[in-house]
Amino acid sequence: MKLARSENLPAVEKTPHNSSLAVAVLAAVYFITARLVVGVAYDSSQTIPVWPCSGIALAALLLRGNSIWPGILIGSFAASFMATGSVLTSTAIAAGNSVEALVGAWLVQRFARGSEAMDRTRDVLKFVFFAAVASTAISATVGVSSLAWQGFIEWKNWGWMWMAWWLADATGDVLVAPLILLWRAGRRLNWRRFFELSILVVGVVAMGAVVFRGALLNGRRYPPEFFCIPFLIWAAFRFGRRGAVASMLALAGTAIWGTMNHFGPFATDRPNESLILLQSFLGVCGVMTLAIATDVRQRRRAEREARSLAVSDPVTGLGNYRRLVDSLEREIKRAERTGRPFAFVLFDLNDLKKINDVHGHLVGTRALCRFADILRLHSRSIDTVARYGGDEFAVILPETDRNGGSHVSARIASVLATDGEQPGVSVSFGVATWPDDGRTTEELFHAADNVLYDMKRGRGGVHAIL
Repeated sequence: MKLARSENLPAVEKTPHNSSLAVAVLAAVYFITARLVVGVAYDSSQTIPVWPCSGIALAALLLRGNSIWPGILIGSFAASFMATGSVLTSTAIAAGNSVEALVGAWLVQRFARGSEAMDRTRDVLKFVFFAAVASTAISATVGVSSLAWQGFIEWKNWGWMWMAWWLADATGDVLVAPLILLWRAGRRLNWRRFFELSILVVGVVAMGAVVFRGALLNGRRYPPEFFCIPFLIWAAFRFGRRGAVASMLALAGTAIWGTMNHFGPFATDRPNESLILLQSFLGVCGVMTLAIATDVRQRRRAEREARSLAVSDPVTGLGNYRRLVDSLEREIKRAERTGRPFAFVLFDLNDLKKINDVHGHLVGTRALCRFADILRLHSRSIDTVARYGGDEFAVILPETDRNGGSHVSARIASVLATDGEQPGVSVSFGVATWPDDGRTTEELFHAADNVLYDMKRGRGGVHAIL
């Protein structure tokens, strides 16, 4: 829906040297992208269905800062001048594109958490409103008015040209900017996931080809384009935000190609109407797909956090009593299958109440965390470490006999007693082994607890003076 423009997302820091390089790269990419996109101008109106340069410019400013905005101005001016041959018109268009990107980036930074706008559904919707809906009106107004003022279009066509320009910029922001923001530093896909995603994208393209080649109910009363939506929802649920954006871009390419060649549900005898229908479909599907994918991600993250809280101690970050019991039951079942023993150790911080009374509860909490850190550091990856409750901790040591459990426990107690932090903290412990001291969870707890309190009463553990 535009005459020409392109941009890039620099990949450097905001130092003066890197900023200059980023400006040059941005200008070059913007220009090249604009020239390529102009090749798919719609009919004789020379309008562009989707203007990716608006999304590139917005993402570049969000990632690298506003200092690289001259790259947008230079790239846009060069591309517009190649299309119109008018310095005045090209200057106006370039200025409109630059202001659009700057205003959009500022609004997204101010209200939608900037480059992290894709992390939460509400921020995605704010991103769409402030960047795709609001800021793009600037470029559309300046660009179309300058074209009409210089005689490149008739003033009577100003309204629909403005709508087409605005929708092209908006869909560029919705489809391209999220792609850059999400893929620039996302985790890599393993080959299985990548293969599965490739199959999905092929399916989206295939369905798009069927729909936009006119093979399915190509009539105004039957909207076959909705057959594509289940694929987008599948992508959003199965592959998250990045997979959803990639699938949406694949569908967009197929839809644009079909409509340009007068195929599919949006191909009508009136090119202007076809263009607006296509842009509206792509924009709405893009927003819907991205919002669903982001909401799914939020819900899954909330579920993971809830599961973690259900089995984690909020103070120390170790497992809690529930996780301890579950792990102990699993270890008992494993030991029954293999016949190999394991050790179960209970630890108790000595005189924690005295530390709380003398130094305060913050220092007491710090004592708990000190011991938790030592337990983590001196435990194997196969061991289970948990806070049993209050000042008591527990460790499950698979394939460890009584001597091994006592040795590990004494070493941990010694490290705590000599860690150098004040006030000094000591610990008592009790070791029980399966099957010698018990074969059930209750029996092991009881056996370790008895040894622990024998040590506390006799001070037989490793201690430091408080």
